[in-house]
Amino acid sequence: MRRRIALVVPAFPKASETFIVSKVLGLLERGWDVHVVCGSSDESEWERFPQLPRTREMRRRVHVAWPHRPVWKATALVPFAVASCLAAAPSRTTRFLSRGRRRYGTEGALRRLYLEAGLVRLAPDLVHFEFGALAPGRMYLRDLLGSRVVVSFRGYDLNFVGLDHPGHYNAVWDAADGFHFLGNDLRARGLRRGCPPDRLHALIPPAIDGEFFRPEPRPERPISPERPFRILSVGRLEWKKGYEDGLLAVRSLRGEGVPVEYRIAGDGEYLGAVAFARYRLKLEEVVQFLGSLPREQIRREMQEADVLLHAAVSEGFCNAVLEAQAMELPVVCTDADGLPENVVDGQTGFVVPRRSPLELMEKLAVLAADAPLRRRMGEAGRRRVLEHFRLAEQIDRFERFYAAVLEGPIPQAVGERAAAEGWSETEVEALAAGSSADAATSEP
Repeated sequence: MRRRIALVVPAFPKASETFIVSKVLGLLERGWDVHVVCGSSDESEWERFPQLPRTREMRRRVHVAWPHRPVWKATALVPFAVASCLAAAPSRTTRFLSRGRRRYGTEGALRRLYLEAGLVRLAPDLVHFEFGALAPGRMYLRDLLGSRVVVSFRGYDLNFVGLDHPGHYNAVWDAADGFHFLGNDLRARGLRRGCPPDRLHALIPPAIDGEFFRPEPRPERPISPERPFRILSVGRLEWKKGYEDGLLAVRSLRGEGVPVEYRIAGDGEYLGAVAFARYRLKLEEVVQFLGSLPREQIRREMQEADVLLHAAVSEGFCNAVLEAQAMELPVVCTDADGLPENVVDGQTGFVVPRRSPLELMEKLAVLAADAPLRRRMGEAGRRRVLEHFRLAEQIDRFERFYAAVLEGPIPQAVGERAAAEGWSETEVEALAAGSSADAATSEP
């Protein structure tokens, strides 16, 4: 029997989250029954992913939540949501409502079923919250749904979410069956925020398609006013990406007499602030905003660039930095969070302290003056990506992680709750198994 996995994300597909698309397709190829449960699915975003099948089968694997607003509309739709869940997974729905009434009353149980209708209908063996910020307040799924639950932490969720509430993730640490961190830095941050050190976890970094991000031969181009030093940044326009520091570094580089152009690919709410900084620094003729680009155009931009600049002040790991290295593009970045695990300082690029525009400029100047160094670092970057960050290896690791979660014991906190609430032995066994007849027989 194929094991059913539900990946929970805010939206699918999404241009800034190509790694989710790659993961879904990779797991499907391995025979897993993968579904995506999301808050929205924009048709225009599907157009950005030619590798994502547009088939009816693929569409049926994307489950958009029932509307939450306005409240009157959501209330009117509750009976329809309950009926759809009963039709798709009668045993799981009945168990969800029965356990929910004991803990939250009838109204509370119905409210939670409506909010989680996509998951109830699917009756998955395993629910994976792909972003930690989605998990607090939803650990009842472990008990009411009878599924195993795992949570990923990718950066923002640990660096910013819930910092005003020290116990923000306590229920998640207690109840989830396993945790996924992108790297050692995020794992350490999770421990500082209360993750028990002995809980099942996996360190699985991002991965990219090294065949797609394969460079064409790149000549050692001398820098001149006719062919300026081309700097590229790729990422959402938000404060934590450090674009102002990047602009300051570019201004200083220009002041040193280096002909330069700076191209920024990405969009976001911070565009106005970055554009104003460009104006104040008198860089309108040097800096170009490219907007959000499909990955084919990102690849072309990386092919034509001389260096990738990533001046982030906070960063979980950064797929764009991996893509640049795969394209044999040297990287100048900061030491923000997981970036030192991504770029090898002095080998595949340079890593400098965050919020240090002068040091960014100095490393950019070194690369601008040394085309052979750019080539050597680029070649070293591609070798490292192909050795450590391949999609096939990432899927292997997720398969091992999921197998360990599905075969492992239930967390102690869940067992204590089952005893306190008087669950029958059959209910506890079903919870430990993490599956049901519904999961085995319902259509994908």
